[in-house]
Amino acid sequence: MAETKPIERNELKKTKPAESPKAPVPTRKPSSTAKPVHPTARPTSTAHPLPGKPAVSAQPTRPGVPRTGAPVARPAISKPGMPVRAPQSGTPTHAPRPTAPGVRPANAPRTAAPVRPPHSGAPTHAPRSTGAQVASATTVRPAPAVAPRPIAPPPPPPPPKPPVELPENLTVRDLAVYLKVGPIDIIKKLMANGIMANINQPIDFDTASLVAGELGFEVIELKLIVVEQEVKVLTSIPRRKEYTEAEAANMVLRPPVVTVMGHVDHGKTSILDAIRHADVAAGEAGGITQHIGAYQIVHSNKKITFLDTPGHEAFTEMRARGAQATDIAIIVVAADDGVMPQTREAIDHARAAQVPIIIALNKIDKASSNPERVKQQLSDIGLAVYGGKDEVTVVPISAKQKTGIEDLLENIVLIAELADLRANPNKSAAGIVIESKLDKQQGPMATLLVNEGTLNVGDAVLIGTVWGKIRAMFNGRGEAVKDAMPADPVVVTGLSDVPPAGEKFIVMDNEKHARAKAEAAALAKRQAEQKSTKAVSLNDLFAQFQAGNIKELNLIVKGDVQGSMEPIVSSLTKLGDEKIKVKIIHEGIGTVTRSDVMLAVASQGIVIAFNVGIESTAQSLAESEGIDIREYNIIYKLIEDIDKALKGMLDPVFEDRLVGRAQVLQVFRLKKSAVAGLRVTQGKAPRNATLRVMRGQTELYKGPIASLKRFTDDVKEVAEGYECGLALDKFNDYQENDQIEFYQRVKVS
Repeated sequence: MAETKPIERNELKKTKPAESPKAPVPTRKPSSTAKPVHPTARPTSTAHPLPGKPAVSAQPTRPGVPRTGAPVARPAISKPGMPVRAPQSGTPTHAPRPTAPGVRPANAPRTAAPVRPPHSGAPTHAPRSTGAQVASATTVRPAPAVAPRPIAPPPPPPPPKPPVELPENLTVRDLAVYLKVGPIDIIKKLMANGIMANINQPIDFDTASLVAGELGFEVIELKLIVVEQEVKVLTSIPRRKEYTEAEAANMVLRPPVVTVMGHVDHGKTSILDAIRHADVAAGEAGGITQHIGAYQIVHSNKKITFLDTPGHEAFTEMRARGAQATDIAIIVVAADDGVMPQTREAIDHARAAQVPIIIALNKIDKASSNPERVKQQLSDIGLAVYGGKDEVTVVPISAKQKTGIEDLLENIVLIAELADLRANPNKSAAGIVIESKLDKQQGPMATLLVNEGTLNVGDAVLIGTVWGKIRAMFNGRGEAVKDAMPADPVVVTGLSDVPPAGEKFIVMDNEKHARAKAEAAALAKRQAEQKSTKAVSLNDLFAQFQAGNIKELNLIVKGDVQGSMEPIVSSLTKLGDEKIKVKIIHEGIGTVTRSDVMLAVASQGIVIAFNVGIESTAQSLAESEGIDIREYNIIYKLIEDIDKALKGMLDPVFEDRLVGRAQVLQVFRLKKSAVAGLRVTQGKAPRNATLRVMRGQTELYKGPIASLKRFTDDVKEVAEGYECGLALDKFNDYQENDQIEFYQRVKVS
């Protein structure tokens, strides 16, 4: 193997570097005495071998891979006889420094460890690549292809909002409920459009649709569909009663029962007297010798039973106890006065009872009468006096001149024929009590009206908590009779006590059985009174609705002026839903009367008093019957309470309950104050009560009591019938006959 001649330094300066392909690395034959050089020798700064030793390449390279910018490796130390690799073209070389034998120069790389020759037959391995070669290979080798990340699909568009139906008029609160958004969002949109509104501000359909459109809603105008409920209309056309074949086989025609109602001084009593007088003048012998509250007349060979009651109050008392005694109602209206408050009440009572009516237009003989004006007033309150499907018959009469009475009776007979009134006389008698009294000679007496069956002398009867055996019976003329057929009124004797008017009676098997039933009923009544449960109140309204006891809220609304009544009634009728509804039974102007409370008892309703007072008799009756009377002076609070009651969200409330009344007898004027001398006329006068000073219907003062004395002693309470002295802190303007009302705050529920 020939030795490579080293390049001189001067020749290196003259030689320009030239890029040439790298020569392949010469292979060496393994020697038994020489160790192979390690392939990863460090590069050196000189290419001159030590004296006497040939130079070899210090860094083998992979064939075919050019070296660019790599430092020149120094020749490795080799043994004699080994070839020395020539340096690359253009690589500068440096003269080696003389060193001592066996000592490695400072900058010289370590000598690579000799490579042992492989054993015979062993496979040879390729030499390892250096770090530079690995880096070079990494940069050249293309990076593996990376799979693109999956892109998430865009979110689906929000579902379109369903169209919203809005009424013609509504409030901001209502619009928020319809759109199911917060009221604040509605108010912001309104303010953005230049409308300053609060949560209770009414807005029209155009404004509501504009706001709803900005919130992304499609608006449809709500078309009010009038659902024809079982409307209780007043008409002179009766409903024909239907019977099964088995019932009709035992039934016979019975006389109609007629009740006369109307306003005070419109001629109810005069009409009844004229009818009785006409019956006597028709050929009856003698006269009516006994007034028993109910009587019969004969017209065109047909009997008619009239109930001679004080008016619609007694009529309502009977209906409140579940007795339907009337077949036809006659509403008396004076042609000169027209429709009055009690006329409206009588009409409302007849509507609630669902009986056909006849309008008796009385006093047409007066010069000031105006029948057409009265008809227009009746038409305004919903009576079809000018004809139609639900026509109401109007009969002009004059009770004083006895004119028109025949026409009235003819209409009664006609309505009775259309109604086809029948009853079974072959069963045990049952009916109601028209009136009762305690006679000094006969004892307890009662006027009974037989509804079905036949009542005989000697029958054992049960009337609520009263029992007895009939000893005698009398008809309307005071004549003794042995029996009474359906729709016949009779006076009976032989009762254990005086029964209440309107109570039902039935005939029992024997007197002993009737007595046991009466005692059991009396015990149950006492227990019920001890529980003092209320009929219907706003606080337990929702519970009764869930229990299935009621399906509608009946209201009697009384207000101070007509201007307040219209929005109250309009707002109340919009409350509720298809499950429970609000029904206005009666509305009127003025204080709450006993008649209003009786109507609430009969209809299981609630009385609403807006800015009006409550009569003492009405208050006492409401407490005894458990009727809820609600007083308000703010329309919003009234509507809110009714709405919460329908939803079962009404909170327990406290109320001022009247506990006593007193009258000012005399006023004692002092220097800086005044003392009123009182007499307690009802209940009691407690020292810790709140009082109201009333002058007529006007409230002058409301506040606590400063001093309450009897003579010179301070007292805690003054009972009914006693006198006392009263002083207040901020009121001295007493006058004689002023009424003082004492109230105590009581929790309603």
